[in-house]
Amino acid sequence: MSSSVTGQGLLAGVRVLDLSLLGPAALASHLVDFGAEVIKIEAPSGDYVREMTWPIVDGVSLMHLRVNRGKESLVLDLKTPEGIEVLTELIAKSDVIIEAMRPGFLDKRGFTKERLEEINPAIVFCAISGYGATGPYRDLPAHGIAFDTWAGQIKPILDEDGFVRMPDQANIGIIAGPAFGAMAVLAALVRARTTGKGAHMEIAQSDAAAYFDWYRIETYRAYQHDENFVTGNKSDNLERRAPGLGGMWEGVRYQMYESADGHVLFMASENAFWKNFCVGLGREDLYEQFPGSKYADHARGNVELQGILRDIFRTKTTVEWLAFAGEFNTTIATVNTPETVIDDPQFIDRFQWTTVEQTGIEQLMFPLHIDGEVAPVPTQAPTVGQHSEDVLKRVLGYDDARIATLREAGATL
Repeated sequence: MSSSVTGQGLLAGVRVLDLSLLGPAALASHLVDFGAEVIKIEAPSGDYVREMTWPIVDGVSLMHLRVNRGKESLVLDLKTPEGIEVLTELIAKSDVIIEAMRPGFLDKRGFTKERLEEINPAIVFCAISGYGATGPYRDLPAHGIAFDTWAGQIKPILDEDGFVRMPDQANIGIIAGPAFGAMAVLAALVRARTTGKGAHMEIAQSDAAAYFDWYRIETYRAYQHDENFVTGNKSDNLERRAPGLGGMWEGVRYQMYESADGHVLFMASENAFWKNFCVGLGREDLYEQFPGSKYADHARGNVELQGILRDIFRTKTTVEWLAFAGEFNTTIATVNTPETVIDDPQFIDRFQWTTVEQTGIEQLMFPLHIDGEVAPVPTQAPTVGQHSEDVLKRVLGYDDARIATLREAGATL
Protein backbone atom coordinates (compact mmCIF):
# COMPACT_ATOMS: atom_id res chain seq x y z
CA MET A 1 0.00 0.00 0.00
CA SER A 2 1.36 3.43 -0.92
CA SER A 3 2.31 5.96 1.75
CA SER A 4 -0.42 8.26 0.43
CA VAL A 5 -3.12 5.77 1.41
CA THR A 6 -1.71 5.61 4.93
CA GLY A 7 -2.12 9.36 5.36
CA GLN A 8 1.34 10.88 4.96
CA GLY A 9 2.21 14.12 3.16
CA LEU A 10 0.68 17.53 2.49
CA LEU A 11 -2.02 16.06 0.24
CA ALA A 12 -2.96 13.18 2.52
CA GLY A 13 -6.67 12.48 2.10
CA VAL A 14 -6.80 13.74 -1.51
CA ARG A 15 -7.83 11.05 -4.01
CA VAL A 16 -6.79 11.38 -7.66
CA LEU A 17 -7.98 9.30 -10.60
CA ASP A 18 -5.21 9.18 -13.19
CA LEU A 19 -6.22 8.19 -16.70
CA SER A 20 -2.88 8.53 -18.39
CA LEU A 21 -0.59 7.17 -21.05
CA LEU A 22 3.16 7.66 -21.35
CA GLY A 23 5.05 10.71 -20.02
CA PRO A 24 2.10 13.01 -19.18
CA ALA A 25 1.43 10.66 -16.28
CA ALA A 26 4.04 12.78 -14.52
CA LEU A 27 1.30 15.30 -13.67
CA ALA A 28 -0.27 12.91 -11.20
CA SER A 29 3.15 11.75 -9.99
CA HIS A 30 3.76 15.28 -8.69
CA LEU A 31 0.65 14.83 -6.56
CA VAL A 32 1.98 11.48 -5.36
CA ASP A 33 5.11 13.25 -4.16
CA PHE A 34 2.94 15.44 -1.93
CA GLY A 35 1.09 12.46 -0.49
CA ALA A 36 -2.06 12.22 -2.60
CA GLU A 37 -3.68 8.84 -3.17
CA VAL A 38 -3.40 8.31 -6.93
CA ILE A 39 -5.28 5.50 -8.66
CA LYS A 40 -4.01 4.88 -12.17
CA ILE A 41 -6.89 3.57 -14.25
CA GLU A 42 -5.66 1.37 -17.08
CA ALA A 43 -7.18 -0.60 -19.92
CA PRO A 44 -6.68 -4.37 -19.68
CA SER A 45 -3.70 -4.04 -22.05
CA GLY A 46 -2.04 -1.56 -19.67
CA ASP A 47 -0.03 1.59 -20.30
CA TYR A 48 2.69 0.71 -22.81
CA VAL A 49 5.01 3.25 -21.17
CA ARG A 50 6.41 0.17 -19.43
CA GLU A 51 8.18 -0.67 -22.70
CA MET A 52 9.09 2.84 -23.86
CA THR A 53 12.46 4.61 -23.99
CA TRP A 54 15.62 3.64 -22.16
CA PRO A 55 17.06 2.50 -19.84
CA ILE A 56 15.11 -0.70 -19.15
CA VAL A 57 15.36 -1.77 -15.52
CA ASP A 58 14.73 -5.45 -14.91
CA GLY A 59 12.39 -5.53 -17.91
CA VAL A 60 10.56 -2.28 -17.15
CA SER A 61 11.31 1.22 -18.42
CA LEU A 62 12.75 3.87 -16.14
CA MET A 63 10.05 6.21 -17.44
CA HIS A 64 7.30 3.98 -16.05
CA LEU A 65 9.15 3.51 -12.78
CA ARG A 66 9.43 7.31 -12.50
CA VAL A 67 6.15 8.77 -13.74
CA ASN A 68 3.95 6.08 -12.18
CA ARG A 69 5.74 5.59 -8.89
CA GLY A 70 3.55 5.58 -5.81
CA LYS A 71 0.36 4.94 -7.80
CA GLU A 72 -2.11 2.09 -7.55
CA SER A 73 -3.17 0.36 -10.77
CA LEU A 74 -6.84 -0.40 -11.30
CA VAL A 75 -7.85 -2.05 -14.57
CA LEU A 76 -11.16 -0.83 -15.98
CA ASP A 77 -12.37 -1.54 -19.49
CA LEU A 78 -14.26 1.65 -20.28
CA LYS A 79 -15.69 0.03 -23.40
CA THR A 80 -17.97 -1.98 -21.13
CA PRO A 81 -21.01 -0.57 -19.30
CA GLU A 82 -19.74 -2.18 -16.11
CA GLY A 83 -16.44 -0.33 -16.39
CA ILE A 84 -18.28 2.96 -16.93
CA GLU A 85 -20.40 2.28 -13.85
CA VAL A 86 -17.34 1.66 -11.68
CA LEU A 87 -15.62 4.82 -12.91
CA THR A 88 -18.77 6.81 -12.16
CA GLU A 89 -18.74 5.59 -8.57
CA LEU A 90 -15.05 6.37 -8.24
CA ILE A 91 -15.52 9.93 -9.52
CA ALA A 92 -18.15 10.49 -6.83
CA LYS A 93 -15.59 9.52 -4.19
CA SER A 94 -12.57 11.39 -5.60
CA ASP A 95 -11.19 14.91 -5.64
CA VAL A 96 -9.26 15.09 -8.91
CA ILE A 97 -9.36 13.51 -12.35
CA ILE A 98 -6.32 13.67 -14.62
CA GLU A 99 -6.87 12.92 -18.30
CA ALA A 100 -3.38 12.50 -19.73
CA MET A 101 -3.91 11.37 -23.30
CA ARG A 102 -5.44 12.73 -26.50
CA PRO A 103 -8.06 15.44 -25.90
CA GLY A 104 -11.64 14.29 -25.47
CA PHE A 105 -10.96 10.75 -24.25
CA LEU A 106 -13.48 10.93 -21.40
CA ASP A 107 -15.93 13.03 -23.42
CA LYS A 108 -16.24 10.16 -25.89
CA ARG A 109 -17.18 7.85 -23.03
CA GLY A 110 -19.93 10.12 -21.76
CA PHE A 111 -17.97 11.93 -19.07
CA THR A 112 -18.48 15.45 -20.35
CA LYS A 113 -17.95 18.52 -18.20
CA GLU A 114 -21.66 18.59 -17.41
CA ARG A 115 -21.73 14.89 -16.52
CA LEU A 116 -18.71 15.21 -14.23
CA GLU A 117 -20.31 18.16 -12.42
CA GLU A 118 -23.49 16.13 -12.04
CA ILE A 119 -21.58 13.22 -10.46
CA ASN A 120 -19.35 15.38 -8.26
CA PRO A 121 -19.79 19.19 -8.28
CA ALA A 122 -16.44 19.70 -6.51
CA ILE A 123 -14.38 17.52 -8.84
CA VAL A 124 -11.20 19.07 -10.24
CA PHE A 125 -10.62 17.88 -13.79
CA CYS A 126 -7.39 18.58 -15.63
CA ALA A 127 -6.53 17.28 -19.09
CA ILE A 128 -2.96 17.33 -20.34
CA SER A 129 -2.15 16.59 -23.96
CA GLY A 130 0.41 17.34 -26.63
CA TYR A 131 -0.99 20.39 -28.41
CA GLY A 132 -4.07 21.05 -26.29
CA ALA A 133 -7.81 20.81 -26.84
CA THR A 134 -7.98 23.57 -29.48
CA GLY A 135 -6.04 24.73 -32.50
CA PRO A 136 -5.12 23.15 -35.85
CA TYR A 137 -2.62 20.72 -34.26
CA ARG A 138 -5.10 19.41 -31.69
CA ASP A 139 -5.35 15.87 -33.05
CA LEU A 140 -1.81 15.42 -34.33
CA PRO A 141 -0.03 12.42 -32.79
CA ALA A 142 3.35 13.41 -31.37
CA HIS A 143 5.99 12.69 -28.77
CA GLY A 144 7.73 14.94 -26.26
CA ILE A 145 10.48 16.38 -28.43
CA ALA A 146 7.85 17.70 -30.87
CA PHE A 147 6.58 20.14 -28.27
CA ASP A 148 10.06 21.58 -27.80
CA THR A 149 10.78 21.88 -31.54
CA TRP A 150 7.41 23.58 -32.02
CA ALA A 151 8.19 26.03 -29.23
CA GLY A 152 11.61 26.86 -30.67
CA GLN A 153 13.55 25.20 -27.85
CA ILE A 154 15.71 22.84 -29.91
CA LYS A 155 18.13 24.05 -32.55
CA PRO A 156 18.99 21.47 -35.24
CA ILE A 157 22.70 20.72 -35.55
CA LEU A 158 24.67 19.34 -38.48
CA ASP A 159 27.03 16.41 -37.96
CA GLU A 160 30.30 15.81 -39.79
CA ASP A 161 28.47 13.76 -42.46
CA GLY A 162 26.00 16.52 -43.21
CA PHE A 163 23.04 14.92 -41.41
CA VAL A 164 20.78 17.01 -39.24
CA ARG A 165 20.74 15.80 -35.62
CA MET A 166 19.00 16.62 -32.36
CA PRO A 167 21.33 18.13 -29.74
CA ASP A 168 21.80 16.67 -26.27
CA GLN A 169 19.73 18.85 -23.97
CA ALA A 170 16.95 18.65 -21.42
CA ASN A 171 13.36 18.19 -22.55
CA ILE A 172 11.10 21.04 -21.54
CA GLY A 173 7.48 20.44 -22.53
CA ILE A 174 7.17 16.97 -21.03
CA ILE A 175 8.63 18.25 -17.76
CA ALA A 176 7.08 21.72 -17.54
CA GLY A 177 3.62 20.64 -18.76
CA PRO A 178 2.96 18.20 -15.90
CA ALA A 179 4.51 20.61 -13.38
CA PHE A 180 2.33 23.52 -14.54
CA GLY A 181 -0.70 21.22 -14.59
CA ALA A 182 -0.05 20.05 -11.04
CA MET A 183 0.25 23.65 -9.89
CA ALA A 184 -3.14 24.42 -11.47
CA VAL A 185 -4.69 21.35 -9.85
CA LEU A 186 -3.49 22.46 -6.43
CA ALA A 187 -4.96 25.93 -6.94
CA ALA A 188 -8.28 24.43 -8.03
CA LEU A 189 -8.25 22.08 -5.04
CA VAL A 190 -7.95 25.03 -2.69
CA ARG A 191 -11.03 26.63 -4.25
CA ALA A 192 -12.93 23.35 -4.28
CA ARG A 193 -12.24 22.79 -0.59
CA THR A 194 -13.20 26.38 0.21
CA THR A 195 -16.29 26.85 -1.96
CA GLY A 196 -17.32 23.41 -3.18
CA LYS A 197 -16.87 24.54 -6.76
CA GLY A 198 -14.77 22.26 -8.96
CA ALA A 199 -12.86 23.14 -12.11
CA HIS A 200 -12.50 21.89 -15.68
CA MET A 201 -9.04 22.68 -17.07
CA GLU A 202 -6.65 21.63 -19.80
CA ILE A 203 -3.01 22.28 -20.51
CA ALA A 204 -0.76 21.45 -23.45
CA GLN A 205 2.84 20.32 -23.21
CA SER A 206 3.60 22.47 -26.25
CA ASP A 207 2.13 25.52 -24.50
CA ALA A 208 4.26 24.76 -21.46
CA ALA A 209 7.43 24.51 -23.56
CA ALA A 210 6.75 27.96 -25.03
CA TYR A 211 5.71 29.52 -21.71
CA PHE A 212 8.83 28.14 -20.04
CA ASP A 213 10.81 30.29 -22.48
CA TRP A 214 8.74 33.44 -21.89
CA TYR A 215 11.83 35.62 -21.54
CA ARG A 216 13.10 35.10 -25.07
CA ILE A 217 9.65 35.01 -26.65
CA GLU A 218 8.54 38.22 -24.91
CA THR A 219 11.84 39.89 -25.81
CA TYR A 220 11.31 39.18 -29.50
CA ARG A 221 7.80 40.55 -29.17
CA ALA A 222 9.09 43.64 -27.35
CA TYR A 223 11.63 44.23 -30.13
CA GLN A 224 8.73 44.68 -32.54
CA HIS A 225 8.24 48.09 -30.92
CA ASP A 226 10.16 51.19 -31.91
CA GLU A 227 13.82 51.22 -30.81
CA ASN A 228 13.24 54.46 -28.91
CA PHE A 229 10.64 52.68 -26.81
CA VAL A 230 12.40 49.32 -26.27
CA THR A 231 16.17 49.59 -25.87
CA GLY A 232 19.07 47.63 -24.43
CA ASN A 233 20.81 48.21 -21.06
CA LYS A 234 22.62 51.41 -20.19
CA SER A 235 25.81 49.37 -19.87
CA ASP A 236 25.41 48.41 -23.57
CA ASN A 237 24.83 52.02 -24.61
CA LEU A 238 21.17 51.08 -25.00
CA GLU A 239 22.02 48.73 -27.88
CA ARG A 240 19.62 45.81 -28.13
CA ARG A 241 21.07 42.37 -27.50
CA ALA A 242 19.87 39.04 -28.82
CA PRO A 243 17.19 37.63 -26.48
CA GLY A 244 18.11 35.38 -23.56
CA LEU A 245 21.37 33.49 -23.57
CA GLY A 246 21.87 34.48 -27.20
CA GLY A 247 22.82 37.87 -25.86
CA MET A 248 25.51 36.32 -23.68
CA TRP A 249 27.77 35.13 -26.52
CA GLU A 250 29.96 38.23 -26.41
CA GLY A 251 29.91 38.44 -22.62
CA VAL A 252 33.24 38.63 -20.79
CA ARG A 253 32.48 39.41 -17.15
CA TYR A 254 29.53 37.01 -17.45
CA GLN A 255 30.92 34.00 -19.23
CA MET A 256 32.19 30.42 -18.89
CA TYR A 257 35.91 29.88 -18.42
CA GLU A 258 38.18 26.88 -18.20
CA SER A 259 39.45 26.08 -14.73
CA ALA A 260 42.46 23.88 -14.04
CA ASP A 261 40.24 20.78 -14.02
CA GLY A 262 36.96 21.72 -15.72
CA HIS A 263 34.92 24.87 -16.22
CA VAL A 264 33.40 27.62 -14.11
CA LEU A 265 30.80 30.29 -14.75
CA PHE A 266 31.92 33.83 -13.93
CA MET A 267 29.02 36.25 -13.28
CA ALA A 268 30.47 39.58 -12.16
CA SER A 269 27.89 41.71 -13.94
CA GLU A 270 27.50 43.99 -10.89
CA ASN A 271 30.34 46.41 -10.35
CA ALA A 272 30.68 45.41 -6.68
CA PHE A 273 31.24 41.72 -7.50
CA TRP A 274 33.74 42.66 -10.22
CA LYS A 275 35.68 44.83 -7.79
CA ASN A 276 35.68 42.09 -5.14
CA PHE A 277 37.07 39.64 -7.68
CA CYS A 278 39.89 41.95 -8.69
CA VAL A 279 40.77 42.84 -5.09
CA GLY A 280 40.75 39.16 -4.10
CA LEU A 281 43.25 38.44 -6.86
CA GLY A 282 45.44 41.36 -5.90
CA ARG A 283 44.69 42.76 -9.37
CA GLU A 284 43.23 46.15 -8.54
CA ASP A 285 44.83 47.27 -11.79
CA LEU A 286 42.23 45.25 -13.70
CA TYR A 287 39.43 47.08 -11.95
CA GLU A 288 41.05 50.45 -12.54
CA GLN A 289 41.55 49.63 -16.23
CA PHE A 290 38.07 48.17 -16.79
CA PRO A 291 35.76 49.54 -14.06
CA GLY A 292 32.54 49.18 -16.06
CA SER A 293 29.00 50.25 -15.15
CA LYS A 294 27.26 49.70 -11.83
CA TYR A 295 24.81 47.05 -13.02
CA ALA A 296 24.39 44.54 -15.86
CA ASP A 297 27.83 45.14 -17.35
CA HIS A 298 29.23 42.04 -19.05
CA ALA A 299 32.12 43.86 -20.76
CA ARG A 300 30.71 42.68 -24.07
CA GLY A 301 33.24 42.12 -26.79
CA ASN A 302 36.24 43.12 -24.65
CA VAL A 303 38.59 40.50 -26.11
CA GLU A 304 41.58 41.93 -24.27
CA LEU A 305 39.93 41.42 -20.87
CA GLN A 306 38.60 38.04 -21.94
CA GLY A 307 42.11 36.81 -22.71
CA ILE A 308 43.36 37.98 -19.32
CA LEU A 309 40.48 36.26 -17.52
CA ARG A 310 41.00 33.08 -19.53
CA ASP A 311 44.58 32.83 -18.27
CA ILE A 312 43.58 33.71 -14.70
CA PHE A 313 40.85 31.08 -14.42
CA ARG A 314 43.18 28.33 -15.65
CA THR A 315 45.34 28.80 -12.55
CA LYS A 316 42.89 27.26 -10.03
CA THR A 317 40.68 24.19 -9.86
CA THR A 318 36.93 24.55 -9.79
CA VAL A 319 36.83 23.79 -6.05
CA GLU A 320 39.50 26.43 -5.43
CA TRP A 321 37.51 29.01 -7.40
CA LEU A 322 34.38 28.27 -5.37
CA ALA A 323 36.36 28.76 -2.16
CA PHE A 324 37.71 32.01 -3.59
CA ALA A 325 34.17 33.19 -4.39
CA GLY A 326 33.05 32.49 -0.84
CA GLU A 327 36.05 34.23 0.70
CA PHE A 328 35.86 37.38 -1.42
CA ASN A 329 32.10 37.61 -2.03
CA THR A 330 32.13 37.34 -5.79
CA THR A 331 30.11 35.35 -8.29
CA ILE A 332 31.56 32.07 -9.54
CA ALA A 333 29.63 28.84 -10.11
CA THR A 334 30.34 25.25 -11.03
CA VAL A 335 29.67 24.00 -14.56
CA ASN A 336 28.38 20.43 -14.26
CA THR A 337 26.88 17.85 -16.59
CA PRO A 338 23.90 15.60 -15.79
CA GLU A 339 26.48 12.91 -15.10
CA THR A 340 28.74 14.92 -12.78
CA VAL A 341 26.13 16.93 -10.88
CA ILE A 342 25.10 13.93 -8.77
CA ASP A 343 28.54 13.96 -7.14
CA ASP A 344 28.51 17.70 -6.49
CA PRO A 345 28.48 18.42 -2.72
CA GLN A 346 25.62 20.91 -3.09
CA PHE A 347 23.55 18.29 -4.93
CA ILE A 348 24.40 15.67 -2.32
CA ASP A 349 23.28 18.03 0.46
CA ARG A 350 20.00 19.00 -1.19
CA PHE A 351 18.71 15.84 -2.87
CA GLN A 352 17.49 12.54 -1.49
CA TRP A 353 17.45 9.33 -3.53
CA THR A 354 14.98 6.51 -3.22
CA THR A 355 16.43 2.99 -3.06
CA VAL A 356 16.19 0.11 -5.51
CA GLU A 357 14.01 -1.70 -2.97
CA GLN A 358 11.61 1.24 -2.74
CA THR A 359 11.11 2.22 -6.38
CA GLY A 360 12.89 -0.40 -8.49
CA ILE A 361 15.85 1.87 -9.22
CA GLU A 362 17.29 4.96 -7.53
CA GLN A 363 15.12 8.01 -8.21
CA LEU A 364 15.25 11.61 -7.05
CA MET A 365 12.76 12.71 -4.43
CA PHE A 366 10.91 15.98 -4.95
CA PRO A 367 13.32 18.73 -3.81
CA LEU A 368 11.11 20.35 -1.19
CA HIS A 369 12.24 20.75 2.41
CA ILE A 370 9.57 21.20 5.09
CA ASP A 371 10.63 21.93 8.64
CA GLY A 372 9.68 19.17 11.01
CA GLU A 373 8.25 16.88 8.31
CA VAL A 374 9.58 13.99 6.26
CA ALA A 375 8.32 13.62 2.71
CA PRO A 376 6.48 10.37 1.96
CA VAL A 377 8.57 7.88 0.00
CA PRO A 378 6.62 6.65 -3.04
CA THR A 379 6.23 2.97 -3.68
CA GLN A 380 7.34 1.23 -6.85
CA ALA A 381 5.31 1.84 -10.00
CA PRO A 382 2.59 -0.81 -10.30
CA THR A 383 2.13 -3.72 -12.63
CA VAL A 384 -1.05 -3.69 -14.71
CA GLY A 385 -4.06 -4.12 -12.42
CA GLN A 386 -1.90 -4.80 -9.38
CA HIS A 387 -4.31 -3.02 -7.03
CA SER A 388 -7.64 -3.63 -8.75
CA GLU A 389 -9.16 -5.78 -6.04
CA ASP A 390 -7.81 -3.66 -3.19
CA VAL A 391 -9.10 -0.37 -4.69
CA LEU A 392 -12.55 -1.79 -5.43
CA LYS A 393 -12.87 -3.11 -1.89
CA ARG A 394 -11.30 -0.18 -0.02
CA VAL A 395 -12.74 2.74 -1.97
CA LEU A 396 -16.07 1.40 -3.22
CA GLY A 397 -16.76 -1.33 -0.67
CA TYR A 398 -17.27 -4.08 -3.25
CA ASP A 399 -17.36 -7.64 -2.00
CA ASP A 400 -15.82 -10.68 -3.66
CA ALA A 401 -19.02 -11.53 -5.51
CA ARG A 402 -19.30 -8.05 -7.07
CA ILE A 403 -15.65 -8.15 -8.15
CA ALA A 404 -16.11 -11.63 -9.63
CA THR A 405 -19.08 -10.31 -11.66
CA LEU A 406 -16.94 -7.46 -13.00
CA ARG A 407 -14.23 -9.91 -14.01
CA GLU A 408 -16.72 -12.12 -15.79
CA ALA A 409 -17.93 -9.07 -17.73
CA GLY A 410 -14.34 -8.20 -18.71
CA ALA A 411 -14.55 -4.87 -16.90
CA THR A 412 -11.52 -5.53 -14.70
CA LEU A 413 -8.76 -8.05 -14.15
